[in-house]
Amino acid sequence: MKIICIGRNYSDHIKELANIRPSHPVVFLKPDSSIIPKNQNFIIPAFSDEIHHEVELVVKINKVGKHIDESFSNKYYNEIGLGIDFTARDIQNTLKQKGHPWEKSKAFDNSCLVGDFISVDKFKDLSKIDFSLKKNNQLAQSGNSSNMLWKIDELISYVSQYFTLKIGDLIFTGTPAGVSKVISGDLLEGYIDSTKMFSLKIK
Repeated sequence: MKIICIGRNYSDHIKELANIRPSHPVVFLKPDSSIIPKNQNFIIPAFSDEIHHEVELVVKINKVGKHIDESFSNKYYNEIGLGIDFTARDIQNTLKQKGHPWEKSKAFDNSCLVGDFISVDKFKDLSKIDFSLKKNNQLAQSGNSSNMLWKIDELISYVSQYFTLKIGDLIFTGTPAGVSKVISGDLLEGYIDSTKMFSLKIK
């Protein structure tokens, strides 16, 4: 199982980090060792002083595919969930300045929270999914899939040109604005519409 992540897929997030809007999806990978085990806390790693939360809609692949035409992308998933891509922003900024890959800042152990999933049949419109993150019961991030630069079916088609998609693979579809530093004692809760998808304590 692999975790395929999309960066810079919401214009408001691009602006808040002063990044350049890409002409194609920005793609990076996380290993399965990045997934936080169920019912465990997130422990801030010693190598970073600035871990940011990035809440994202997550697509679970249910069929093997490669070179998928966008018109058939909807055949390759039947569940959408919510997760967090934890990012060591201080390390990422240093890597970006040097033109180096992001893995040390994005793919470290336990840098990925995978919450619950909902059947696509439960959504009225997959292009208009509301999701949000609360930190200590205060709204920290909110987004809607309509604001993605590249929509879910576009992303599946795009990444399948480079990677064979396999059953159980996860696609993190990008984060909206509002990313911020987490500290020990924080409580993060993620929602799709009003349904709670995860709850995570920071240690």
